[in-house]
Amino acid sequence: MSLTSAVKDELARVRVDKMSARKAEVAATLRFAGGLHIISGRIVVEAELDAGIAARRLRQTMQEVYGHHSDIIVVSGGGLRRGNRYVVRVVRDGESLARQTGLLDNRGRPVRGLPPQVVSAGVAEATAAWRGAFLAHGSLTEPGRSSSLEITCPGPEAALALVGAARRMNVAAKAREVRGIDRVVIRDGDAISAMLARMGAHDAVLVWEERRMRREVRGTANRLANFDDANLRRSARAAVAAGARVERAFEILGDDIPEHLVEAGRLRLAHKQASLEELGQLSDPPLTKDAVAGRIRRLLAMADKRAHEQGIPDTEATLTPEMLDL
Repeated sequence: MSLTSAVKDELARVRVDKMSARKAEVAATLRFAGGLHIISGRIVVEAELDAGIAARRLRQTMQEVYGHHSDIIVVSGGGLRRGNRYVVRVVRDGESLARQTGLLDNRGRPVRGLPPQVVSAGVAEATAAWRGAFLAHGSLTEPGRSSSLEITCPGPEAALALVGAARRMNVAAKAREVRGIDRVVIRDGDAISAMLARMGAHDAVLVWEERRMRREVRGTANRLANFDDANLRRSARAAVAAGARVERAFEILGDDIPEHLVEAGRLRLAHKQASLEELGQLSDPPLTKDAVAGRIRRLLAMADKRAHEQGIPDTEATLTPEMLDL
């Protein structure tokens, strides 16, 4: 089961006792999943959901809260839409239900956003509205770089109303239009967890946080591995380049080199890709990496000075781009 399906299954089982919250959930579900249709001169209320349990919850709540009977029609998936769709339809007294739920105002005009009684209500009603909106058109992606909790909205007014409801719950959400479709998106991981917990998807929060932590640990391990690998490559390139310069230094200086610098240079030539610390361990007696680096540095400085005095190429003349890319 996908994360989205798991969240919807859990939300559809949340028990809500407060009547105003139940009304807010129904209003949001109908607003985000449905619409008003005129059939044979009568207003029909419809809501199309992708979870059977969510459709049954909506039907039961409308019956218990408003006393309206509804039918559920199963639409088989096909084409781009996979899986069955469940249409909850209220034919008889559809106009009455539309007015009761705030889909129509007192003058019989369609309400573009959420009903005023939901917009101006408290945290419980805001939470219920988000639960209904998610059951209608919500989705949750896996934790990661592009993780998000997203709700597709019927219009910009509904999106802004949902953002305001999230603000009342101290959760940051943003409304945006993507390819002509209005959406409300939460991208911050902590905010997603907070919203899921607010709506009542506590099991989903645990799953989300576990996958999120696993992803972060894996990402940290990969970054450290890449960092170490890059450091090793840089060290190897520097060692190869230093070996080439030492070889040129021996050519420039000949036998006129102090013995301790000769030993350091020979170690570098014998172990061209070894680190300075490894060269120090190979020395007899052992040296610190700073001591090895200092001796090689003095050897190269002596050779470069002699080359400049004689007007010949110095130790860096032997370096090539191919050598540095090893």
